[in-house]
Amino acid sequence: MDGDGHGLPASHPAEMLIGRDHDLGLVRGFVDEATVSGGALLLSGDAGVGKTVLLDAAARQARGAGARVVRAAGVEFESTISFAGLHQVLQPLLAGLDRLTDPYRTALSVALGLDQGAPSDQLLVSNAALSLLVQVAAERPLLVIVDDLPWLDRASAVVLGFVARRLAGSRVGFLGAYRSGEGSFFERGGVPHHDVQPLDTTAAAALIQARTPTLAPRVRERLLAEAQGNPLALLELPDALTAPQRSGAAVPELLPLSRRLQAVFASRVETLPASTRLLLLYAVLDGTGDLRVLTSATSERTGMEDLAPAERAGLVDATTGRLVFRHPLTRSAVVELATSEQRREVHRALAEYWSDRPERRAWHLARATVEPTEEVASLLEEVARDTVRRGDAGGAIAALLRAAELSPRGYERSRRIAEAAYLGADLTGDLRDVPRLLEEARLADGGRAGPLVAAVAAAHHILLSGEGDLDTAHRLLVGAIGMQHQPYDAADPTMIDALYTLAWLCQSSQRTELWKPLHRALGLLKPEIPDQLALTLSTMADPARTAPPALGRLDEAIASLDQEADPVRIIRLAMTSLYVDRLPACRTALRRVLRDGRDNSSLTVEIQGLVYLGRDHFAAGEWDELEAQAAQGRDLGEAHSYQLLSTEFLYQRALVAAARGDETAVKALTDEMTLWATPRGVGSYLSCASHARALAALGQGRFEDAYRHACAISPAGELASHVPPALFVVMDLVEAAVRTGRTAEATAHAAAALEAGIAAISPRLALLVKASAAIAAVDQEALGLFEEALAVPGTERWPFELARVRLAHGERLRRVKATTEARVQLADAIETFERLGARPWTARAGNELRATGLSVGAAGVSGPASLTPQQREIALLAAAGLTNKQIAERLFLSPRTVAAHLRQLFPKLGVASRAALRDALADLPPG
Repeated sequence: MDGDGHGLPASHPAEMLIGRDHDLGLVRGFVDEATVSGGALLLSGDAGVGKTVLLDAAARQARGAGARVVRAAGVEFESTISFAGLHQVLQPLLAGLDRLTDPYRTALSVALGLDQGAPSDQLLVSNAALSLLVQVAAERPLLVIVDDLPWLDRASAVVLGFVARRLAGSRVGFLGAYRSGEGSFFERGGVPHHDVQPLDTTAAAALIQARTPTLAPRVRERLLAEAQGNPLALLELPDALTAPQRSGAAVPELLPLSRRLQAVFASRVETLPASTRLLLLYAVLDGTGDLRVLTSATSERTGMEDLAPAERAGLVDATTGRLVFRHPLTRSAVVELATSEQRREVHRALAEYWSDRPERRAWHLARATVEPTEEVASLLEEVARDTVRRGDAGGAIAALLRAAELSPRGYERSRRIAEAAYLGADLTGDLRDVPRLLEEARLADGGRAGPLVAAVAAAHHILLSGEGDLDTAHRLLVGAIGMQHQPYDAADPTMIDALYTLAWLCQSSQRTELWKPLHRALGLLKPEIPDQLALTLSTMADPARTAPPALGRLDEAIASLDQEADPVRIIRLAMTSLYVDRLPACRTALRRVLRDGRDNSSLTVEIQGLVYLGRDHFAAGEWDELEAQAAQGRDLGEAHSYQLLSTEFLYQRALVAAARGDETAVKALTDEMTLWATPRGVGSYLSCASHARALAALGQGRFEDAYRHACAISPAGELASHVPPALFVVMDLVEAAVRTGRTAEATAHAAAALEAGIAAISPRLALLVKASAAIAAVDQEALGLFEEALAVPGTERWPFELARVRLAHGERLRRVKATTEARVQLADAIETFERLGARPWTARAGNELRATGLSVGAAGVSGPASLTPQQREIALLAAAGLTNKQIAERLFLSPRTVAAHLRQLFPKLGVASRAALRDALADLPPG
């Protein structure tokens, strides 16, 4: 068989193939036509380009249309057995031999070895085979598929070529495939053919990303360049790399080949004379393509005449004065077929040839050297310095890591590893093979602070970019912390940064076991844990169990933010505030962070500031601001590969879509979140996706779905350990449980929230806990609990949750015939839902209100009074004639955000353009 690669493994349906729409369309069209009126088509292309998967797609298409499919393939060891290939094709159809005329039946029976007798004329056998296929297809359309045509035996190839040219009007389709450039006894003349091309750049990138999403960026680019669109190579090359190599560290200059790729590329090199293979080895390891190098550097065992067999085989081209390999993976095959000593010998010769080129000489010496040698390591380190000055951080990393390998064990080795890690984190962001190297550095040098700095930067980048998974970043950072001298110094800013980053990793994973190394490290921190770090851990790790005692100190810290100039400290306090509802008090400082971040190009803190402001906007019911801001944050995140933070904006938009009833948007956004978060182990965004889905299902009355999604965050009856989002879905789960008849689960979950004491954390959580208890309670008890919930002071800061509680209260009041009281609660809920644009919730509350006998007004809030403060300011500036860019500069927004606000406020004011704003705002009161 050809062993073709394709868009995805063969078990996947053709619809999931990447970059093959045109080819699939052509093949499917052929099948549709051939099973009606007959015909033939040949597919050609390089090995691994995807011919076999197109044959698979054709077979599925034919079977789906009710046709019969018979398949065969040329096989090398049968290529000398006459009619072996024809036997493969006709064997499933032999029951139809009895319907043939005697001469045809005898000719085929003898040819296929079913009977003895004198061999028949080849033309008779060919006509007999054609007759059998046509008669079988008379009952049911037939598709014959033959792969690897060049390996067919001569007799079968001649017969099948004869058949393929005579199928018109027969309801028999013939589909064959062969490698480009290979000879065959199958006569292709007169048979239509389609050349299957390699994938284009976009499709190739999509395929490798879908198959191996955690590849380091520069490794992915390298594989794309080497594979040249060959799907088999794109699928197999990552598997042939080691885990460290996939992470970007020490990727070999020549990529290793998997077994399947060896079968495709090495087999053609193996047949060359030994002298030719040696000459090709010089060419590959030199890499310049300069024929003068081959003339001067090679030993007397080879000469330029030894290139001829490789040129005749189509492996290389030297007609331009430079040696070019027709496919990059042929280079890898040449190297893999050489012994290690042969490779070192060639490198030594090339190092001598390039004695006047320090970089080339150093690399050839490094590859020719086995034992640690400081002289060669020093040469490589100089190469790394020159390389990074030229802007090639990846090349510098490779040089430093090889220099570290060649360094005698000790300080130099540790220092070079640390510098490589730093460059990877700070410049390329794709160095994730650091844990093993840091362990080697620890053993070599007793644990220096340098590697920790690099590990913090690398882990931070992995977390933000999503180029790796959280487990890798966690291992990297835990390993680096563990190699520091004990006890750890609480005054060491590097150590504190490391612990903050580790806490962020742990919180993002939502896995209890990942917190254990952090707690061990905290126990070794002397003289004591810094206050702000202790505060952060108490509120972000497992706030249901650890937050309440720390809230007083947190409030004091937040009160000092007005004088705080350090944006990192502001962001950390906002992170500390997130799950305990203290973000409103951080707003002013966060807006300052946005302004200063833009002024100073501090991208990370700017995007993080948008994250925390966006969370607060949703809680405060400022959803139009949130959507405009989320669009801005998403653009920034994607432009700079901050995928973790970009996913946060998907969540915020999904919450608004869920509350407003846009289920299509909810599905698209949460699907994108889960697709990104699942392979990377980012459990926090899986919980966020479940939150949005549960909210959407509740609004639409799909309570079974809501219950399932809420339980995915935290099981009924408990607040899951180290899953902070569980605090905010307590009422969602309880309501869904009651609505689906799970009274015991609802009661247990409400009780668990009450017993955990989370009501003491914030007015919102007090509201939700008491309302959950009310929803789960029997009618008379419930009414008192609802009143307690609505009496909690300060809950107006969370209008959506407050309106939901009023809705639940109104529903219960109507059920006990307290109609007047129900109307009050439901009317208040409707007013809030309408203002927020929460259409499904407005509809639910409206249905309840109508059930009390009161009609619901259709008009919502509009006009200048409906504008948010920021929309009002933007509208006034636009009415005054300022452009979007000028407004953006004045308000510290992006022009895109201003445009989004204008789109949202035009309908509220009943205008269609900026020109009408002045009149629409004429009655707007000052201030």
